[in-house]
Amino acid sequence: MRIQDWPTGEQPRAKLLANGAQSMGNTELLAVFLGSGRQGQNACQLAHQLMAKFTTFSNLFTATTEDFCAEAGVGIVRYMQLQAAREMVRRMLEEPLQREHVFTDVNQVHHYLLASFKGLEQEVFGMLLLDSQHQLIAYRPMFFGTVNSAAVYPRELVKRALKENAAAVILAHNHPSGNPEPSLADIKLTKQVIAAMALVDISVLDHFVVGEGLTVSLSQRGLM
Repeated sequence: MRIQDWPTGEQPRAKLLANGAQSMGNTELLAVFLGSGRQGQNACQLAHQLMAKFTTFSNLFTATTEDFCAEAGVGIVRYMQLQAAREMVRRMLEEPLQREHVFTDVNQVHHYLLASFKGLEQEVFGMLLLDSQHQLIAYRPMFFGTVNSAAVYPRELVKRALKENAAAVILAHNHPSGNPEPSLADIKLTKQVIAAMALVDISVLDHFVVGEGLTVSLSQRGLM
């Protein structure tokens, strides 16, 4: 049965306009995003098929091209639309950290880093570069590694911070295992970076380790 033949109050688009997106279930929201189904399936049925496979939006957004496009009725165009939507969400989370906003809220950094590192299957080490008012200049991924390690060179971090005219930095890296507990190597590296940055009068405010839905602040733990 075509969605347009349903009672108006049950049609996902009409429901969204009448009651807002927050009133809708996951399948309905995905159906609106998809816009249409395929032969023999309306958008809601196709959305139900996708949610049955991926179970959560998190899994859906981080699916590989192959896994997503393996489902009948979806293809590379819809995959690109999904990735564009994911990137828009990431940039929305970045906006409160931009230059016009002073960095004061650890929770904002927490949410931004979770969005930035979500779904990465390799370890990535990056820096949030801040000006003298602790406003965000930019986030820069710096080193890329394997599933459990990334070689990090403090000298290169200093060079980047100087190039971007940063007065302070926040370090961040992910643990693809999902466990955000800092290792002894993480703590040792943090102290090495602090010492290297101090030589050029740049402060290291914090180091976040990002796991599955969680971040750990070394500063809050008293580990730096």
